[in-house]
Amino acid sequence: MIRLILISFILLLVNFRAVQAQELKPAQGKVEVVQDEKISKLATQYQQVSKEKPEIDGFRVQIFFDSGTNSKNKAASIKNEFEVAYPGMKSYLSYKEPYYRVRIGDFRTLTEAVGFQKKIAGTYPNSFPVKDKIVL
Repeated sequence: MIRLILISFILLLVNFRAVQAQELKPAQGKVEVVQDEKISKLATQYQQVSKEKPEIDGFRVQIFFDSGTNSKNKAASIKNEFEVAYPGMKSYLSYKEPYYRVRIGDFRTLTEAVGFQKKIAGTYPNSFPVKDKIVL
């Protein structure tokens, strides 16, 4: 019985020391970055280009496309209806010959676009995700 108590005490002590060893303490010191000037220039150029052209590859959900007479009016009407139903989501009306298109959202991944498409499928059964340039 005394052995069991002694072994338990030793294990408890060892476990307590292990927990103390894992405590995080703030590091004191200084970091010095040594780099070529060209890297700084390249980073600056990248930032300027990103500000001028803030688009990246991504996905949108297309809810309408049509050509012919009144297709522009139909597209504008559908875009307005969507904006009323989903005020927080951006919508885009575009023309690529011969179609007027209404596309929704700025999704970084196909999974996000498909998830939103499923959410609106009841209202827009012919909607589908498309690859597009999106706004950051």
